[in-house]
Amino acid sequence: MRSYGVLGDALRDVDSALADARHWDELIRRAREADLLGTLAHRLDARGRLGEVPAAPRMHLESARTVGAAQHRAVAREVTEISRALASLATPIILLKGAAYLIAGLPPARGRLFYDVDILVPKPMLSAVESALMLAGYATTHHHPYDQRYYRRWMHELPPMQHIKRLTALDVHHAIVPETARARPDTAALFRAAVPVAGWNGVKVLAPTDMVLHSATHLFHNEDFSHGYRDLIDIDQLLRHFGADAAFWSELTERAAYMDLARPLHYALRWSARLLDTPVPPGAVRALAGNAPGVLPAALMDVLIGHALRPTMGRRSTRLARRMLFLRGHWLKMPVPLLAWHLTAKALRREEQPA
Repeated sequence: MRSYGVLGDALRDVDSALADARHWDELIRRAREADLLGTLAHRLDARGRLGEVPAAPRMHLESARTVGAAQHRAVAREVTEISRALASLATPIILLKGAAYLIAGLPPARGRLFYDVDILVPKPMLSAVESALMLAGYATTHHHPYDQRYYRRWMHELPPMQHIKRLTALDVHHAIVPETARARPDTAALFRAAVPVAGWNGVKVLAPTDMVLHSATHLFHNEDFSHGYRDLIDIDQLLRHFGADAAFWSELTERAAYMDLARPLHYALRWSARLLDTPVPPGAVRALAGNAPGVLPAALMDVLIGHALRPTMGRRSTRLARRMLFLRGHWLKMPVPLLAWHLTAKALRREEQPA
C-alpha cells in the first residue's frame, strides 16, 4: 500500500523523481490531477533540483509554481478584504484550511493551490457577518430554494459566496461539522483555543491540535475524496511540523477524545503513516486503538480509502470507492430519514434539468 506509483514515490522522496526520465509524463499528469503539481514543484525547488528536470515537464512545474505564487498573493489580499469587511462587528474570524496554512506560514501552504477562502465565525453572528459581507460585494450562490434551506437549516456553513467583482470564493462556517452530524465537537472550545496571527488584526487560526483534527475531519468525515491525496499531504505536513514537540501527541489524542473526533484522527494517522511515512509515535496509535472500527468495517474501509485516495487516471475501482465513500460521508452528516429526503430531492432535481 505504500507506493502510489510515481507520484507517491516522488512525494516521499523528491529526488526519486529525477531517477528515471521515462516517468515524467505520468508524474506530471498524476500530480496535476491530484492538485499537487505546485507542491511537487516547490519540493524540487527547495532541494535545488528543479533545474535538473527535463525542459518539457519543467515548463509545467514552473507554470504551477507561478500560478501558486499568484494565488497566494490573491488569498492574502482576500483575507485583508474580509477582515476589513467584518472589522465593525468585533467578531473573531478564524481562518480554516489552506488560507490558515498560508497566513500562519505553515508548511502545507508551500506550493499549495487554492480555490476559496474558508472562515469560521460564531453562529450568533452569522446573520450580521453575511450582511456585512454582502455590503462588501459578496453574493450568495446556489440560488435554488432547496439549496438555501439545506445550507442554512442543516449544514455548518452558509451557502458559498462569491465576490461580484473579484470572483473570489468564500465559505463562511459556524462549525466544523454539520449540525445534523453524528459527531458533536465543541465549537465554543475551538474559539477559546484559537491563536491570533501576528500582523493580522482580528484574524486567528485554530490551535495546533484543533487544526489537525479539522484537517482529519475534513478528509475522513467528508463525502468528497477528489482532493483526498492532497488533503493527506496537508495532514502529513501538519503532523511533522507540530509533532516536533513531543507533548503535542498526547495533547492531540486527548483533544480528539474531548471533541468526539477520535475516529477521523485514527484514520488520519493510519493513512498518513501508511502512504507518506509520517513519523507517528506508537503511543498515539495506542491511545486511539479503542476508536478504531471493528475488524470487518476496518477491512472494508482500508479497501475503500486505499482506492479513493489514488489519483483516478480512469481507474474504475477508484471511482467506485469514491461513490461508496460519498454515501458514507452523507450518512455521517445526516440521520437516515433526512438523508433519504435529501438524496431524493437531489435526484428529482436532476430529473427536472433539461437534457
